[in-house]
Amino acid sequence: MNKVWVVGVAGGSASGKTTIVNKIKDYFGKDIVVINHDSYYKAHDEMNYDERSRLNYDHPESYETERISEDIRSLINGHAIEVPIYDYEIQNRSDKTMTVLPKKVIIIEGILILENKELRDLMDVKIFVDTDADERLMRRIKRDVVERARSVDSILTQYSATVKPMHEDFVEPSKRYADIIIPRGGENTTGISMLQQYLRHMLN
Repeated sequence: MNKVWVVGVAGGSASGKTTIVNKIKDYFGKDIVVINHDSYYKAHDEMNYDERSRLNYDHPESYETERISEDIRSLINGHAIEVPIYDYEIQNRSDKTMTVLPKKVIIIEGILILENKELRDLMDVKIFVDTDADERLMRRIKRDVVERARSVDSILTQYSATVKPMHEDFVEPSKRYADIIIPRGGENTTGISMLQQYLRHMLN
């Protein structure tokens, strides 16, 4: 394969990362593959649902980052990979995987992808989506209630116990590694357009 470009899209929970990634993906179509860090949450088959529900999913140790780094290197070298599938209803990794083929541009999405040096060093472009904390919390409540069938109380409890402190300890400090910072997430159409044009330049 010719040069493969790896683009990291980081930012706080519900900052608008997925919206930006989807707009980029729609723009480029078949030339891009997206790998989500959340797919690499560690499996906890030894725990029951209640125990898994109490885990801190916003800490770097919650992820099998070594495996995603290996998978990205495989894609760069032109090899297909099997990406794990995480099931939010049972809060555990499922026994299924998804086959992902190598593409000219690989987008890695996740809140902590810039925190890990091994993963960060694989990226040609590092993007941080910077959105106000109150806005992120409101988006998270709407998303988790609709998509993950969670109660508002459980969302707020998790936010105060782990999401907010982990953001302050790990996510926000990782912003210093970003090459590009996009404020306001998916609402920033100008920033997204500039990013699309830059990626188009890379592809050409």
